[in-house]
Amino acid sequence: MVFGSIADSGHEQVSYFNDPDTGLQAIVAIHDTSLGPGLGGTRVLDYETESAALEDVLRLSRAMTYKAAAADLSLGGGKAVVLLEEPKTGKSEDLLEAYGRAVDCLGGRYVTSVDVNSTVADMDVVARRTDHVVGTSDGLGDPSPITAHGVFCGIRACIEAVYGTDSVADREVVVQGLGKVGRELAVKLLEHGASVTITDLSEDALEAFAADHDVDIVAPDAVYDHPCDVFAPCAVGGVVNDDTVDRLECDIVAGAANNVLAARRHAEALREREILYAPDYVINAGGLITVAEEYRSGTRESALEKTSAIEDRTLELIERADDEGTTVLEAAENYAEERLERAGRETPVPPA
Repeated sequence: MVFGSIADSGHEQVSYFNDPDTGLQAIVAIHDTSLGPGLGGTRVLDYETESAALEDVLRLSRAMTYKAAAADLSLGGGKAVVLLEEPKTGKSEDLLEAYGRAVDCLGGRYVTSVDVNSTVADMDVVARRTDHVVGTSDGLGDPSPITAHGVFCGIRACIEAVYGTDSVADREVVVQGLGKVGRELAVKLLEHGASVTITDLSEDALEAFAADHDVDIVAPDAVYDHPCDVFAPCAVGGVVNDDTVDRLECDIVAGAANNVLAARRHAEALREREILYAPDYVINAGGLITVAEEYRSGTRESALEKTSAIEDRTLELIERADDEGTTVLEAAENYAEERLERAGRETPVPPA
């Protein structure tokens, strides 16, 4: 099963690590290093099965290849998962140091960073055992504001393509999810004159945000039926699926969440409904750009500047899709694959 999965997804290397003394069980997947070392975060989760962990790390690392290529970064795609029954509280320093040794033995082919249930403090411990880590406390800081800036730039590009102006003023935007990036995006939209509606599974998060900002609230199960100009998913993936795609009452889908589409076919379903979809890995690349700058000894200012280019890249891909009569997702995949092919990758495999 493992070799079949690797072959089907085009991965270069998948490494399993087990340290009985600390309880470390980890999988590192390196999808492609044609453009540079595979960079991607470490996700710590209580997976139901080892197969589920493998499926997740293969899918995520493959997406990182395309995200880096579409952002014109000299990086490949990688990802790691740590299997842990108590992902928030079960990370001992010994376990994290063992994980650092595991990353280090890959010789720089994989560079790790923060992800779900891994923190800056965790990366500081990992950095005791390897130099191939970014997102530490002495790095460029929390990338969430820069990620939100990139998503905002992507939304502006979509608004220009649909309405003929890149101004978000008086546009109705629904932000789904008030995590770090979702909150930052909502604030930025409000600062630029947009009318913002928010939703989140946490009522406390909704009430706290609404107490400080002039926003409307919509229930999580009603968000797909809420009329708006832009639907911005910023929480979990797979929210555009067979059950929701025909319910959407918007002109644009553009958000920070990874894997917004449950399947690639939903990009075509949105296109058939004349809803413009900005591929999430194109517009949410600000976080990757930030840690890439950290890895290359860049600055936060240079990361912000490079993230601003997401607006032009998104417009370029929208125009390319129009010219080719296809979805923006396919245009983004084609752009990424062209970069990979020029670098020597012969058989790119697009994200599922």
